[in-house]
Amino acid sequence: MPRDYFSQDSDFSKSFNPPDLSGLESLNFIRNRKADKSGQIEAEVIFRNDGFVLPESMMAVHVDKDSLTLSVIKEASESYQTIIVAYTNDENLEAPDNFYPIALECAVGSPVFADDNNVVFLFQARRRVQLNRLWRNEYDVINANAEVIKEKTSHARPTIALHRSVYKAMEIWQTLSSTAAPDMLSIISDIQQSGVLADTIATAIDLSDAQRMVILQEPDGVSRLHLVYRMLVQENELIALENSIQDQVQNELDRSQREAFLREKITKLQKELNDGRSADPEIRAIEEKLAALELPTEVREVADRELSRLQSMPMFSPETGMLSTYLRWLTDLPWTEQTVDNLDLKRAREVLDRNHYGLKRAKDRVLEFLAVRSLKPKKDRQPILCFIGPPGTGKTSMGRSIAEVMNRRFIRLSLGGVHDEAEIRGHRRTYIGALPGRIIQTMAKAKVINPLFMLDEIDKLTADFQGDPAAALLEVLDPEQNFSFADHYLEVPYDLSKVFFITTANNIATIPPALLDRMEVIEFPGYIEEEKLTISRQFLINEQMLETGLDEDDISISDEALRLIINSYTYEAGVRNLEREIGSVLRKLATKKAEGEAFEHQVEPELVQKLLGPVEFFPMTAEAKDEIGMATAIAWTENGGEIMPVEVLVISGKGNLQITGQIGDIMQESAQAALSYLKSKESEFKIPEDFFEDVDIHVHVPEGSIPKDGPSAGITLATALTSAVLYVPVRHDVAMTGEITLRGRVLPIGGVREKVLAANRAGIKTVLLPARNEKDLVDVPQQALDEMNIVFVEHMDQVLAQAFEGDLTYRRPTKIRGGEKKKGTSKKEDVPADKQ
Repeated sequence: MPRDYFSQDSDFSKSFNPPDLSGLESLNFIRNRKADKSGQIEAEVIFRNDGFVLPESMMAVHVDKDSLTLSVIKEASESYQTIIVAYTNDENLEAPDNFYPIALECAVGSPVFADDNNVVFLFQARRRVQLNRLWRNEYDVINANAEVIKEKTSHARPTIALHRSVYKAMEIWQTLSSTAAPDMLSIISDIQQSGVLADTIATAIDLSDAQRMVILQEPDGVSRLHLVYRMLVQENELIALENSIQDQVQNELDRSQREAFLREKITKLQKELNDGRSADPEIRAIEEKLAALELPTEVREVADRELSRLQSMPMFSPETGMLSTYLRWLTDLPWTEQTVDNLDLKRAREVLDRNHYGLKRAKDRVLEFLAVRSLKPKKDRQPILCFIGPPGTGKTSMGRSIAEVMNRRFIRLSLGGVHDEAEIRGHRRTYIGALPGRIIQTMAKAKVINPLFMLDEIDKLTADFQGDPAAALLEVLDPEQNFSFADHYLEVPYDLSKVFFITTANNIATIPPALLDRMEVIEFPGYIEEEKLTISRQFLINEQMLETGLDEDDISISDEALRLIINSYTYEAGVRNLEREIGSVLRKLATKKAEGEAFEHQVEPELVQKLLGPVEFFPMTAEAKDEIGMATAIAWTENGGEIMPVEVLVISGKGNLQITGQIGDIMQESAQAALSYLKSKESEFKIPEDFFEDVDIHVHVPEGSIPKDGPSAGITLATALTSAVLYVPVRHDVAMTGEITLRGRVLPIGGVREKVLAANRAGIKTVLLPARNEKDLVDVPQQALDEMNIVFVEHMDQVLAQAFEGDLTYRRPTKIRGGEKKKGTSKKEDVPADKQ
């Protein structure tokens, strides 16, 4: 579509210098657009930020000659089509950021005036439409689907009464107003539709643009008439007051006193309006709160500006509620209030030791922070910690204890399942029902600017088409940025630099690297049996005794009973289920006490089995004897660690390798690497030529319903393959972990503490670890190290030397299990049954 309609040299521009109203009659021949079955029309849209009118009214529209809007209006005028006029508060009318949902379908007359810069059209507003969907066509013109809002006639008694009240009010207005049309009462007496009556009266009386917009945005005719009735009554009262003021000062008026008259009029009006202050108690409360707050300069400017807008807005404006809500959020947030840190290191150590067993690294980090704060450093920066560990290891409760130690308020926000960036940053105020993000909402609840803020389950964040909340947290958890955190709803910077942030997670792998880089990671390892025993004695039993009402009874649980519960009724790295099972035992004893029966005061393993029923878990233990094709690996799990047998079977075939047991891609690649390493040792191990071409090798890791992956089973796979191919048994009291390379090198792995403890629980006597993991033994309890022989290895040769006894050469019988006689053999030999 052309953009240069009405150029300065055009004949049309020259011919329209004087006003021309001859084309107005053509407006009556322009028909409204026909709605489809759903009641919707499709039309071009132009935006206006002035000249608010109502249906059945005329308005003059000034259009710049260089704008795209002129082309849209020209086409509608020439094609005798209606267009949609929508209203906005933005200055940019070509692409406004927001607009009112209810617009007007208008007929466009011919141009009535033109000069060098503008063209003036006369529009006739026809009817209201509800904007549903907007888009731009190939000419960059905005189009819309809009639903026609129909005016209805109601004969209900309340509506008839309302019509009569409106008519009486109009009679009063006709009497008071000097601008009233003489035939106004006769015009409205014939109108039956409430909406049309409301629009007609609103067009006649003196209303502000904001009031007209409120009326325009009300689709229901009866509700609209109620609004107009209230405005009409207020207008009558204002006119009566104005007449009264005029009567009071009329005798004093002359030309020289006109300015004094206007000032006197304003003074009397302000006196009637509560001395210039808002009459709304809610707005007065906001004014008082803002006056009492110590706000940053930028925030104060925004708050004062928004308060001025609120004070000047009509009571029924749609923006009144939005602005008052926004100002309430500003006043509810803490800006300067804070608690004083308790820097007593001795007390801090006592509280942490009283509430938690172990967790030395986390406790030391808190004490370091308090020690530094006590020295009053010139640069004060809050730490951002990330507690990572299995469920039930005390991460959240440690955060509460730290808050108690520091005398800070503890607030917690769970991030599990959060998938929308707006949950963190909030929604912009242009949206209906917009709120600040959960960070700002939680700070408002804290009432201080320096709480201990725990972000729970940070590894459970997810991203979708609505944005990535983890990316929004980058600003929150960055000390270089969070002093001016930008929430979309507030639109002013908020200082989070005094907040002590602690995050928790179960799995470090799912935390985005950029987010993880901003946090100091502190691991919360799983508890071993001895630690769970101590925690039960110090915390869990006493807590459950209080909850079950048995705290005054002399009940004792033996160590053997606790070990049975730990090993046979729970399977976890933490102690949550352990606490539940202890509580279950005590509740059953409490039931007997409540029923008046005799109950046991000493809990032994036999009583535990009687109360809790059959054992639920059977801890995996080491094999009882050496086996061919079976080696023991050690695996890390979220619940701690456990041993994992790896089985290998060699059968006749065509050189295939089959791997089963829900094995992941990385572990399958480890098996391939282990087999390639073994093939490279054919001559050293005296393996027959072409042996691998005539057999299939099946690798299986039991408990097939549990997914398994990772490179740390590499040396175990190589050991089991070597045993199965050479037909040499593997020592049953040896367990191992480590990644293997094609050259047989052993690379380091993770989770050493959990793996070593799992081997210790299973009765393993010798554990093979990569040499570069020797440093990780510092986290393993000395008791477990004293009971085992830890061997550090750097190459598979060292692994095989520890895993096998005697000479390591090919010993397999001539017949491959399940196959025919191999070429070159002279007789068949069955595999002994005890070797299968």
